[in-house]
Amino acid sequence: MGRKRQSGKLPSSSANPKSVERERSGASDRVALTPSALHRWLTARGEPRYREQQILGWVYRDDAVSFADMSNVPRALREALEEHFRIVRPEPVAVARSQDDTRKLLFRFERGAEVETVIIPDPPRLTLCVSSQAGCGMGCRFCATAQLGLRRNLSAAEILAQVTGARRLLRPTERLTNIVFMGMGEPLANYDNLVEAIQVLTAEWGFALSGRRITVSTVGLVPQMERLVRETPVQLAVSLTATTDELRSELMPINRRYPLTQLVAACRRLPLPQRRRITFEYVLLAGVNDRAADAERLCTLLRGLRAKVNLIPFNPFPGAPYRRPEESEVRRFQEALLQSGLHATVRRSRGVDVQAACGQLALANRSEAPVQDQADPSAHQVPAA
Repeated sequence: MGRKRQSGKLPSSSANPKSVERERSGASDRVALTPSALHRWLTARGEPRYREQQILGWVYRDDAVSFADMSNVPRALREALEEHFRIVRPEPVAVARSQDDTRKLLFRFERGAEVETVIIPDPPRLTLCVSSQAGCGMGCRFCATAQLGLRRNLSAAEILAQVTGARRLLRPTERLTNIVFMGMGEPLANYDNLVEAIQVLTAEWGFALSGRRITVSTVGLVPQMERLVRETPVQLAVSLTATTDELRSELMPINRRYPLTQLVAACRRLPLPQRRRITFEYVLLAGVNDRAADAERLCTLLRGLRAKVNLIPFNPFPGAPYRRPEESEVRRFQEALLQSGLHATVRRSRGVDVQAACGQLALANRSEAPVQDQADPSAHQVPAA
């Protein structure tokens, strides 16, 4: 793991105060502990600034489950914290283990929200695939999660609870090395909570991960992409999957809002640090977007960009209208990209036998009705920049 870390800088207190109210439980007036909520509360009490890092270090670095464990925090403050806050520490309600040792965890949060999180072993790396929303409102036709519709955003506390919950399930010899926001939901449609979670993941008092070890995947929300690159140290992955507007709008309704020309132009002007590239994810659908002409257009589209292409052979799910291409077709497509000078890799599918692979996260939630009409996913509200 890279050793460059974000300092002990604490998250901004500019998060929407109403988000704190939304985290309150109907059974309790205690607020879910997040860095922004703690900052506001400690500031209002006139507590010294260093108390924030002290308390947050106990919660995230040391995995404390109770304020009583915080031995270097004054007793009166611990008691006040206990009265006002609750530490979100849900255990997964189900764990499915694949033959390849991939583990899919089902978490159940308040207000009926269920999400799936995946531990992916790929020695020497151990990657956690994290969800940012319960369900998804983007409507991508090749993704099982999209069939659910969007239930709600996850709070920063709920996003981080997936990391702490997964960490407690690891074997003594295992250690999380990478985080990918490629689970359920569109991360950039939940921007403020995503960024607050990233600040905890990269802070020394938090999980102390290098930004190079964290990847955020998006369908292409252009304003939020530009903010993410400016405001965080993480890697960006853009789901492309088609090389014409006609096909991409059919597969990914967000293309009606941000068509390919606009999306790629935005990628070209992103202020990327030196030696950093954008990953373009391309889900290969047999007979749909895997022809030689598609490969040629993809090379033209990305020419001159600091980019790499991650080819993802389609992972089937019940009711899906697509097929996975043959391995020979995947290799042929990759070779066409390589010969044109594009860096192209093929993502190895992990956890397919337990529906834990890319695009398969949804089956645990099928009993729940979506709260949004999926008739026109492109009409779903996207946060303003």
